[in-house]
Amino acid sequence: MAKKVLLIEDEEIILKLLQKKLIDEDYNVLIARNGEQGLKMIKKIKPDIILLDIIMPKMNGFEVMEEISKDSSIKKIPIIIISNSGQETELSRAKELGANDWLVKTEFNPQEVIKKVIKQIGK
Repeated sequence: MAKKVLLIEDEEIILKLLQKKLIDEDYNVLIARNGEQGLKMIKKIKPDIILLDIIMPKMNGFEVMEEISKDSSIKKIPIIIISNSGQETELSRAKELGANDWLVKTEFNPQEVIKKVIKQIGK
C-alpha cells in the first residue's frame, strides 16, 4: 500500500510540482492549502509524513506543529518543513517543535524532496 504524504502548502506552483514528483514515486499524496485544513487532515488521516510550509493563511506552520506536539496520536509523524526562509531562528524553532528536516523553496530541486521523504519513511 502506498505511503501517505500530506502536503500542506499554499503556493500552487510548489504544490503541483511536489505533488507530481511524489505521485511519480508512487506515494499517495493528499493536499491541504492552509494550516487549519492541514491540521484537520493530519488528525483524520494520520499520514506517514507531512511536508509543511511555514507561512500560510489561517494557521502557520509553527502553529500547526505546536498543535501536533500536543496530540500523542500524531506527534511522532515525521515533518519536513518547506519554506521560503532559511533563517537560523526559524530553523531552530522548527526543530524545537519537532521538524525532522528543512528545505528552502528557492534552493531545492524536487529530487531532493524525494530523497528526504525516503530517508524519513522509505518507499
